[in-house]
Amino acid sequence: MKTSFFVVSGRVAACAALLMAGVSVALAQAADERPWVNLLPGGAYQEHWTTTGNWQTADGAVKLTPREGERGWSRWSAYLWSKKEYQDFEIQFDYKVEERGNSGFYFRVGDKNSPVGTGIEVQIYASHGKPDNKLSDHDSGGIIPGIAPKKNAARPQGEWNHFHIINQSDKLTVKLNGEVVNEMDLTKAPLVSRPNKGPIGFQDHALPVWLKDIKIREL
Repeated sequence: MKTSFFVVSGRVAACAALLMAGVSVALAQAADERPWVNLLPGGAYQEHWTTTGNWQTADGAVKLTPREGERGWSRWSAYLWSKKEYQDFEIQFDYKVEERGNSGFYFRVGDKNSPVGTGIEVQIYASHGKPDNKLSDHDSGGIIPGIAPKKNAARPQGEWNHFHIINQSDKLTVKLNGEVVNEMDLTKAPLVSRPNKGPIGFQDHALPVWLKDIKIREL
């Protein structure tokens, strides 16, 4: 029996499609299998971070206790800065603040002496209880500058909160306590000028903040 050219071509195309689907699945699985790196091994920060601030470790967590006389957030070297630079990544960490607590997670920073002007900040703040329609970029899950979270997912002050932040290509997704509170296209204003790669860091705002279970994987 003769088999037409079109039948053969159709079979070849179908096989090719199946092969490509298999490759796509394999690549997705490989991405999912990229290892997470614990950035607080043994509860200590010194292996992966550098700082002149008064960050101290205890019970598996890092706590910032401002020194007497320290004020404000412009003491750049006092931030907790990673020794390594990152491009595409996802990071998870827990934080805790007191009343009026204030900090932030920085990434894609072009100059550590000007992180606000050359990087991206996901805000950490004592936001619990604030109505959604009153939120600003300075509430937890906000992106500085200028992008307020979609909802207030922050837990009460004194309780642990969990951030899951995905920075891949030009898309940023911010999850707070399991809820997506922010998404944005980084090719658009106001962050289009930020570099694709840079150190990550946590802000020393001269206010107590606790961090634990910090882990990251590159994408």
